[in-house]
Amino acid sequence: MVGLGGPRARGRTRVPAVGALSGLVEKGLMAADWAAALAPVEDRVEALGRFLREEVAAGRAWQPTGDRIFRAFQRPLADVRVLVVGQDPYPNPAHPIGLCFAVERSVRPLPPSLRNIYQELADDVGVVPPAHGDLGAWTDQGVMLLNRVLTVRPGEPGSHRGQGWEHVTACAIQALVRRAEAGAPVAAILWGKDAQTLKPHLGPIPWVESVHPSPLSAHRGFFGSRPFSRVNQLLVDLGAEPVDWTLPD
Repeated sequence: MVGLGGPRARGRTRVPAVGALSGLVEKGLMAADWAAALAPVEDRVEALGRFLREEVAAGRAWQPTGDRIFRAFQRPLADVRVLVVGQDPYPNPAHPIGLCFAVERSVRPLPPSLRNIYQELADDVGVVPPAHGDLGAWTDQGVMLLNRVLTVRPGEPGSHRGQGWEHVTACAIQALVRRAEAGAPVAAILWGKDAQTLKPHLGPIPWVESVHPSPLSAHRGFFGSRPFSRVNQLLVDLGAEPVDWTLPD
Protein backbone atom coordinates (compact mmCIF):
# COMPACT_ATOMS: atom_id res chain seq x y z
CA MET A 1 0.00 0.00 0.00
CA VAL A 2 1.19 3.49 -0.79
CA GLY A 3 1.69 5.60 2.34
CA LEU A 4 0.76 9.18 3.05
CA GLY A 5 3.89 9.79 5.07
CA GLY A 6 7.50 10.06 4.05
CA PRO A 7 10.28 12.60 4.40
CA ARG A 8 9.29 16.23 4.38
CA ALA A 9 10.94 18.40 1.75
CA ARG A 10 11.69 21.23 4.14
CA GLY A 11 14.55 20.08 6.35
CA ARG A 12 14.05 16.44 5.22
CA THR A 13 12.33 15.71 8.52
CA ARG A 14 10.73 12.30 8.61
CA VAL A 15 7.12 11.91 9.69
CA PRO A 16 5.46 8.62 10.57
CA ALA A 17 4.46 6.69 7.47
CA VAL A 18 0.75 6.17 6.98
CA GLY A 19 -0.69 3.27 5.05
CA ALA A 20 -4.09 2.81 3.47
CA LEU A 21 -7.17 2.44 5.60
CA SER A 22 -6.32 -0.78 7.46
CA GLY A 23 -2.88 0.59 8.21
CA LEU A 24 -4.38 3.77 9.58
CA VAL A 25 -6.54 1.75 11.96
CA GLU A 26 -3.60 -0.40 13.06
CA LYS A 27 -1.56 2.72 13.86
CA GLY A 28 -4.40 4.30 15.82
CA LEU A 29 -4.74 7.08 13.26
CA MET A 30 -8.31 6.29 12.20
CA ALA A 31 -11.29 4.71 13.94
CA ALA A 32 -12.31 1.34 12.52
CA ASP A 33 -15.84 2.44 11.64
CA TRP A 34 -14.45 5.37 9.66
CA ALA A 35 -12.16 3.01 7.74
CA ALA A 36 -15.18 0.90 6.83
CA ALA A 37 -17.14 3.98 5.77
CA LEU A 38 -14.28 5.22 3.58
CA ALA A 39 -13.67 1.86 1.88
CA PRO A 40 -15.33 3.07 -1.36
CA VAL A 41 -12.62 5.73 -1.72
CA GLU A 42 -9.61 3.70 -0.57
CA ASP A 43 -8.17 3.95 -4.07
CA ARG A 44 -8.35 7.74 -3.73
CA VAL A 45 -6.46 7.55 -0.45
CA GLU A 46 -3.74 5.47 -2.11
CA ALA A 47 -3.57 7.90 -5.05
CA LEU A 48 -3.22 10.79 -2.61
CA GLY A 49 -0.35 8.92 -0.98
CA ARG A 50 1.38 8.77 -4.35
CA PHE A 51 0.70 12.46 -4.91
CA LEU A 52 2.24 13.42 -1.56
CA ARG A 53 5.31 11.30 -2.22
CA GLU A 54 5.68 12.98 -5.61
CA GLU A 55 5.46 16.36 -3.89
CA VAL A 56 8.35 15.37 -1.62
CA ALA A 57 10.37 14.04 -4.56
CA ALA A 58 9.88 17.38 -6.32
CA GLY A 59 11.16 19.27 -3.28
CA ARG A 60 7.75 20.53 -2.16
CA ALA A 61 6.74 20.25 1.49
CA TRP A 62 3.22 19.58 2.73
CA GLN A 63 1.39 19.72 6.02
CA PRO A 64 0.08 18.65 8.50
CA THR A 65 2.46 15.83 9.34
CA GLY A 66 1.47 12.38 8.15
CA ASP A 67 0.28 11.23 11.55
CA ARG A 68 -2.18 14.13 11.72
CA ILE A 69 -3.71 14.13 8.25
CA PHE A 70 -6.65 11.99 9.39
CA ARG A 71 -6.94 13.35 12.92
CA ALA A 72 -10.59 14.29 12.30
CA PHE A 73 -11.26 10.57 11.81
CA GLN A 74 -9.66 9.34 15.03
CA ARG A 75 -12.88 9.60 17.02
CA PRO A 76 -15.42 6.95 15.97
CA LEU A 77 -17.99 7.77 13.33
CA ALA A 78 -20.60 6.48 15.78
CA ASP A 79 -19.70 9.27 18.22
CA VAL A 80 -20.08 12.23 15.84
CA ARG A 81 -22.90 14.59 16.78
CA VAL A 82 -21.82 17.85 15.16
CA LEU A 83 -20.05 18.39 11.84
CA VAL A 84 -18.07 21.60 11.37
CA VAL A 85 -16.75 22.03 7.82
CA GLY A 86 -13.59 23.90 6.86
CA GLN A 87 -11.81 24.36 3.55
CA ASP A 88 -8.16 23.30 3.75
CA PRO A 89 -5.47 23.41 6.45
CA TYR A 90 -3.85 26.66 7.51
CA PRO A 91 -0.95 27.35 5.11
CA ASN A 92 1.20 28.83 7.88
CA PRO A 93 4.16 26.51 8.50
CA ALA A 94 3.64 24.14 11.46
CA HIS A 95 0.17 25.54 12.25
CA PRO A 96 -2.28 22.78 11.17
CA ILE A 97 -3.06 19.81 13.40
CA GLY A 98 -5.60 17.97 11.24
CA LEU A 99 -8.70 19.68 12.67
CA CYS A 100 -10.31 22.58 10.84
CA PHE A 101 -9.77 26.01 12.43
CA ALA A 102 -7.47 24.50 15.11
CA VAL A 103 -3.72 25.08 15.49
CA GLU A 104 -0.81 23.79 17.55
CA ARG A 105 -1.11 24.74 21.21
CA SER A 106 2.10 26.75 21.02
CA VAL A 107 1.00 28.99 18.13
CA ARG A 108 0.80 32.70 18.99
CA PRO A 109 -0.88 34.84 17.93
CA LEU A 110 -3.93 32.77 17.11
CA PRO A 111 -5.21 32.92 13.52
CA PRO A 112 -7.74 35.74 13.01
CA SER A 113 -10.59 33.36 12.11
CA LEU A 114 -10.05 31.38 15.30
CA ARG A 115 -9.92 34.55 17.38
CA ASN A 116 -13.30 35.49 15.92
CA ILE A 117 -14.67 32.02 16.68
CA TYR A 118 -13.49 32.43 20.27
CA GLN A 119 -15.14 35.84 20.54
CA GLU A 120 -18.45 34.40 19.34
CA LEU A 121 -18.01 31.40 21.66
CA ALA A 122 -17.72 33.74 24.63
CA ASP A 123 -20.62 35.94 23.54
CA ASP A 124 -22.88 33.00 22.67
CA VAL A 125 -22.40 30.47 25.47
CA GLY A 126 -20.15 32.29 27.93
CA VAL A 127 -17.12 30.05 27.48
CA VAL A 128 -13.86 31.75 28.39
CA PRO A 129 -11.53 30.90 25.49
CA PRO A 130 -8.11 29.46 26.27
CA ALA A 131 -4.88 31.07 25.16
CA HIS A 132 -4.16 28.13 22.84
CA GLY A 133 -5.89 27.12 19.62
CA ASP A 134 -6.12 23.34 20.00
CA LEU A 135 -9.79 22.41 19.62
CA GLY A 136 -9.22 18.73 20.34
CA ALA A 137 -11.48 18.84 23.41
CA TRP A 138 -14.42 19.46 21.11
CA THR A 139 -13.75 16.20 19.29
CA ASP A 140 -14.14 14.42 22.64
CA GLN A 141 -17.66 15.90 22.69
CA GLY A 142 -18.48 14.37 19.30
CA VAL A 143 -17.67 17.43 17.20
CA MET A 144 -16.00 16.57 13.89
CA LEU A 145 -13.76 19.40 12.67
CA LEU A 146 -13.41 18.39 9.02
CA ASN A 147 -11.56 20.23 6.29
CA ARG A 148 -12.72 19.40 2.76
CA VAL A 149 -9.05 19.14 1.74
CA LEU A 150 -6.69 17.53 4.25
CA THR A 151 -3.24 18.72 3.13
CA VAL A 152 -1.63 21.89 1.79
CA ARG A 153 1.76 23.26 0.78
CA PRO A 154 3.15 25.66 3.39
CA GLY A 155 2.47 29.21 2.32
CA GLU A 156 0.18 28.22 -0.56
CA PRO A 157 -3.52 28.22 0.41
CA GLY A 158 -5.62 25.84 -1.64
CA SER A 159 -2.58 24.23 -3.25
CA HIS A 160 -3.88 20.66 -2.82
CA ARG A 161 -7.42 21.30 -3.97
CA GLY A 162 -8.55 19.16 -6.87
CA GLN A 163 -6.17 16.32 -6.03
CA GLY A 164 -8.84 13.97 -4.67
CA TRP A 165 -9.35 14.94 -1.05
CA GLU A 166 -12.78 16.32 -1.89
CA HIS A 167 -13.91 12.80 -2.88
CA VAL A 168 -12.64 11.34 0.38
CA THR A 169 -14.33 13.93 2.58
CA ALA A 170 -17.54 13.78 0.53
CA CYS A 171 -17.64 10.05 1.28
CA ALA A 172 -17.20 10.85 4.97
CA ILE A 173 -20.06 13.33 4.93
CA GLN A 174 -22.31 10.81 3.21
CA ALA A 175 -21.51 8.35 6.01
CA LEU A 176 -22.82 10.93 8.48
CA VAL A 177 -25.92 11.39 6.34
CA ARG A 178 -26.58 7.64 6.48
CA ARG A 179 -26.28 7.75 10.28
CA ALA A 180 -28.79 10.59 10.40
CA GLU A 181 -31.13 8.69 8.07
CA ALA A 182 -30.94 5.77 10.52
CA GLY A 183 -32.09 8.04 13.33
CA ALA A 184 -28.80 9.14 14.91
CA PRO A 185 -28.72 12.76 16.15
CA VAL A 186 -26.33 14.68 13.88
CA ALA A 187 -26.27 18.44 13.18
CA ALA A 188 -23.91 20.68 11.21
CA ILE A 189 -22.35 24.13 11.41
CA LEU A 190 -21.70 25.69 8.01
CA TRP A 191 -19.50 28.78 7.99
CA GLY A 192 -19.04 30.49 4.65
CA LYS A 193 -20.12 29.84 1.08
CA ASP A 194 -17.77 26.92 0.54
CA ALA A 195 -19.27 24.95 3.43
CA GLN A 196 -22.80 25.98 2.48
CA THR A 197 -22.49 24.27 -0.90
CA LEU A 198 -22.97 21.06 1.10
CA LYS A 199 -26.54 21.89 2.09
CA PRO A 200 -28.18 19.94 -0.77
CA HIS A 201 -26.16 16.87 0.24
CA LEU A 202 -26.89 16.79 3.97
CA GLY A 203 -30.19 14.93 3.73
CA PRO A 204 -31.93 14.94 7.13
CA ILE A 205 -28.99 16.60 8.93
CA PRO A 206 -30.14 20.01 10.22
CA TRP A 207 -27.67 22.86 10.15
CA VAL A 208 -26.93 26.38 11.28
CA GLU A 209 -25.12 28.70 8.91
CA SER A 210 -23.51 32.11 8.71
CA VAL A 211 -20.77 33.91 6.85
CA HIS A 212 -17.21 32.72 7.45
CA PRO A 213 -15.44 33.82 10.66
CA SER A 214 -12.66 35.36 8.58
CA PRO A 215 -11.96 39.05 9.33
CA LEU A 216 -13.09 39.75 5.76
CA SER A 217 -16.65 38.67 6.56
CA ALA A 218 -17.13 38.21 10.32
CA HIS A 219 -18.76 41.61 10.79
CA ARG A 220 -21.29 40.81 8.06
CA GLY A 221 -23.16 38.19 10.04
CA PHE A 222 -20.82 35.86 11.89
CA PHE A 223 -20.76 37.89 15.08
CA GLY A 224 -24.10 37.47 16.79
CA SER A 225 -25.02 34.34 14.81
CA ARG A 226 -24.91 32.16 17.99
CA PRO A 227 -23.82 28.95 16.23
CA PHE A 228 -22.92 27.08 19.41
CA SER A 229 -26.21 27.52 21.24
CA ARG A 230 -28.21 27.07 18.04
CA VAL A 231 -26.59 23.77 17.12
CA ASN A 232 -27.07 22.61 20.71
CA GLN A 233 -30.76 23.36 20.38
CA LEU A 234 -30.85 21.26 17.21
CA LEU A 235 -29.29 18.38 19.15
CA VAL A 236 -31.81 18.74 21.97
CA ASP A 237 -34.62 18.75 19.40
CA LEU A 238 -33.19 15.47 18.09
CA GLY A 239 -33.22 13.98 21.59
CA ALA A 240 -29.46 14.28 22.19
CA GLU A 241 -27.38 15.94 24.87
CA PRO A 242 -25.96 19.38 24.02
CA VAL A 243 -22.24 19.86 23.45
CA ASP A 244 -20.12 21.26 26.26
CA TRP A 245 -18.07 23.80 24.30
CA THR A 246 -15.60 24.41 27.13
CA LEU A 247 -11.94 24.31 26.11
CA PRO A 248 -9.52 23.60 28.97
CA ASP A 249 -6.25 25.49 29.24
